[in-house]
Amino acid sequence: MSQETAVVLGPGGMLGTAWMAGLVAGLRREGLDLAQADLIVGTSAGAIVGAALAAGHDLERLAVLPDPDGEPAAKTDHERLGQAFAVLNDSALEPAAALRRVGRLALAAETGAEEAYLARMEFLIGGREWPQGRRLMIPAVDVESGEPLVWTASSGVALVAAVASSSAFPGSAPPITINGRRYMDGALRSGTNADLAEGARAAIVVEPLAHLFPADTPAHGAVVRLAPDPAAQEALGVDLGNRAAWSPVYQAGLRQAPEAAKLIEPVWVR
Repeated sequence: MSQETAVVLGPGGMLGTAWMAGLVAGLRREGLDLAQADLIVGTSAGAIVGAALAAGHDLERLAVLPDPDGEPAAKTDHERLGQAFAVLNDSALEPAAALRRVGRLALAAETGAEEAYLARMEFLIGGREWPQGRRLMIPAVDVESGEPLVWTASSGVALVAAVASSSAFPGSAPPITINGRRYMDGALRSGTNADLAEGARAAIVVEPLAHLFPADTPAHGAVVRLAPDPAAQEALGVDLGNRAAWSPVYQAGLRQAPEAAKLIEPVWVR
């Protein structure tokens, strides 16, 4: 389907979520609301921010991340996480076979209960309902088959479950059960999944990890890529799950917003 403008929000772990939340909140301060795009594609961390953005929720409430009550919503199984990255980096494996193998690691990982992770996602999103009048696409991957899919408002899936599945990276969060099947991180489909924005006249591609991984961008139309600047990269550090860095990283995104707005304005259709 053709559209004038698309916003693509990529993966980035816990701190990538903070940086994007700060950036999007800052853009709103600049009078540029990315929620007005014809299409929002949100993957993993981008699914969290994309869902909150599309629904019109206040992202400034995420300037400070409250400490969890009791145990964290998810814990990292470092052994399975390392094995998953090893599989994904094995060029000898056929992609679908690699995803199935990663799916088995995801199921075996000790990362906590789905219920706690779903509750955490609901808090971060700020609501439970799919946004009305906004096209929101949230990729995920079937753990057993390795097949990718894209959740939308017409999928009949709860928004919180869709976001949780898209952000459930093997070894970092539990795969999410939807209609009797388990699903894992949408970044395993294709990074930022910018191909879903094909046909847009202009695409704003927000990439929290662009300084670490090669970018994928739509092949057609005007593309504005937004990535952490050097100060934001320093704030992000090497541990994307470092809760103590949440607020500094959010503020780094907020500070980048005025310059980002200058890049977006020439292609933005209000």
